[in-house]
Amino acid sequence: MKFIIITGLSGAGKSEAMRGLEDSGYYCIDNIPPALIVKFAQLCINSSESMKKVALGVDIRGRQFFNDVYTSLDEMKKLGYKYEIIFLDCEDDVLIKRYKMTRRNHPLSFDTSILEGIVREKELLKELKSRANVLIDTSNLKPKDLRKQIRDIYIGESEGSNLVISVTSFGYKHGIPLDADLVFDVRFLPNPYYVEELKERTGDEEEVQSYVMNSSVSWEFLSRLKDFIDFLMPNYMEEGKHHLVIAIGCTGGKHRSVTFTNMIYDHLIEGGYRAIKKHRDIRLK
Repeated sequence: MKFIIITGLSGAGKSEAMRGLEDSGYYCIDNIPPALIVKFAQLCINSSESMKKVALGVDIRGRQFFNDVYTSLDEMKKLGYKYEIIFLDCEDDVLIKRYKMTRRNHPLSFDTSILEGIVREKELLKELKSRANVLIDTSNLKPKDLRKQIRDIYIGESEGSNLVISVTSFGYKHGIPLDADLVFDVRFLPNPYYVEELKERTGDEEEVQSYVMNSSVSWEFLSRLKDFIDFLMPNYMEEGKHHLVIAIGCTGGKHRSVTFTNMIYDHLIEGGYRAIKKHRDIRLK
């Protein structure tokens, strides 16, 4: 049985992620009291219906019952019940905007500001975040994009080889992705931004790619990066990692990082890995 616990910061998109899991064939229950996790897992395992895929939403709304989550997770491990944790993270300013837009209170901010509630929640969830198998930064994701990312990770999974690799380009001036496992800086490569006819174009276009790769340094770095990734992937799979995020950054996230993200994505697909490609900042100024 595939058993997923989805959690994270309030306002980070747990409801949308649950919908994505439902689209992937999971039986989902939101806001279950953490103390009931083990009993529910036993019920699913012993069910005559033989549920294959189950997802439970757990968050801080449980208030005083929330700390039971760690006891339940430890009990699951002791009983030999395998599970995965998806943790949704998000930048503070984005969360504040979401709460103001919906005119809702943060669960921990009834007697304080939204920001103070977020800071308090982050502290309470620190251990749970450290246990997560999949960490997703939703700061720059629209609801439909989050649902798609969840579906991409969990549709087509198979026993024994279920590592999904997300390769994302980004611009350093817009910040490093919160969920990145590996970060590579390509700001030392030839920059099309300073070529007038290429400035407003992107690394998805052949002319920009040719400019970036018109250097022996570019080709050597690409070769070394491929070798490094080829070395790492089997080791991550051996460890049992389910989701790996490779982030490649340049200054604005439009030219060099996009070019290299496309090439690394193609390399992973050719190598038979399950990969997802995203250009986070390609349309930003």
